[in-house]
Parts: sequence; structure tokens; C-alpha cells
Amino acid sequence: MARRRLGFWSRFAVCLVKPPLIALTKRDWRGWEHIPAEGGVILAVNHVSHADPFTTAHYVYDSGRWPQFLGKESVFRIPLAGKILYWCRQIPVHRGTSDAVKALDAAVEAVRAGGAVVIYPEGTTTKEPDLWPMRGKTGVARLALATGAPVIPIATWGPEKIFDPRTKKVRLMPKIPVSLWAGPPVDLSKWAGAEPSAAVLNEMTDAVMIRLRDLLAEIRGGQAPPIWSPTARNGAGGDTATVEGAR
Repeated sequence: MARRRLGFWSRFAVCLVKPPLIALTKRDWRGWEHIPAEGGVILAVNHVSHADPFTTAHYVYDSGRWPQFLGKESVFRIPLAGKILYWCRQIPVHRGTSDAVKALDAAVEAVRAGGAVVIYPEGTTTKEPDLWPMRGKTGVARLALATGAPVIPIATWGPEKIFDPRTKKVRLMPKIPVSLWAGPPVDLSKWAGAEPSAAVLNEMTDAVMIRLRDLLAEIRGGQAPPIWSPTARNGAGGDTATVEGAR
């Protein structure tokens, strides 16, 4: 497993983060069999809360893989914490600058080196009122085209009970129910070897987001809405060059 090859700082991060999460959450985790035990893989996750990177990292680590997240570059400038993120092989994203494309290059390199790269296709926490997925941005499609790696959808529900992005309320109570379910790889074979045109990138992105929406509907129960709404359009501009497609 990837965890056997962890360095000091990665093990330090696990010891720091995992015990509180075990106490804080009651976990419903499914679908590990869909995450390859080794080799490059792209893990596409819906984004419901600022708490879900922690629960997603816990889920991926316990699956046997080391998660490599794409995060805002500003976080990497926090004293000590930023250095630890670098040492733990996380990937900074320089949003809205000419350096943003470097995040794609770094993510491609990580996947080709056999890493498990975690990407939030929405680029930010969802703005849909009921926290269903928004329309995704094109970074996940760009990464898939550049590497040919499988895209595994992982739907999450429950971290919003820890931190609700709509109300900004934090709830630190034991055994908060948190679900993470992985599904089979998204079938993107139709676009294998295609040029990354705006149409291709948008179609691939929608295929990923529809799979995430449907997987989330299984967790939540009931009927899922469209992956975007007229009042919360997120845009998936094909000319966006960052991995998250962030503006």
C-alpha cells in the first residue's frame, strides 16, 4: 500500500488529523474496491463543505492510497502548515494567474508517477441551495485527457454537518454521520485521444458531474436535480487552463 512508503511528515499529518476525525465522525464508507491499489488515478469528489477535504483524505488514506490534493496557493503560504503541505506532496493552485497552468503540469506529473490525485471539479464548495453538485469546471477533463488515468467518482455527504458553508456554523460533536461512496470509473472512452476542445472538455466534465450527482442521490435518497441551475451556473469555460478551472 502507498502508506508503507510514507515519509515522516506524511505520517505526522496522519497522526495529527486522523484521531480527531475518528472521534468526530460516524463513517459510512463504501466503494474502496473501485480505487486501484496502485498506479495513477484521478479521484473526483463533490465539494459540500470546507470540512470535506479532511474526511476525504481520511477515506482515501484508509483505502490504501495517499491523497494528493490541489489546494489554493495561499494556504501553502501559511507558516509551517504550508511547508508541511509541500512535504506531504500536496499541489498548490495559483488561481487567476499565468502560473495556474503549473498546477495542471504538477497534477499530470503526480498521476504519471502513480499518485492518487484528488480534484474537486466544481472548483469551490457548491453554491446550490441544497448542496447538490454544481456544473463542473474543466480541470478534471484536462487531467484525464493528458494522462489517460481512470477517473473515480467519490460522492460525499455529511461534512456539511460539521461545517455548513451556507450558515458558516461549526458543529463539533462526536459521531456525526459522514458518507463517502466511490463508484466505478467514469466511462470516458468516447473521448480517448481527442483534442482538448471546449466541446470535448465540457462533455467530459458533464459526464463526471452527472455520475457524481447520481452517486450522491444514492446516498441522500430521492430524486437528484440537474447538475446546475439557472441561478447557480458555474460555467465550464473550455478556455480555462487551471486544473480546477478556477477563475
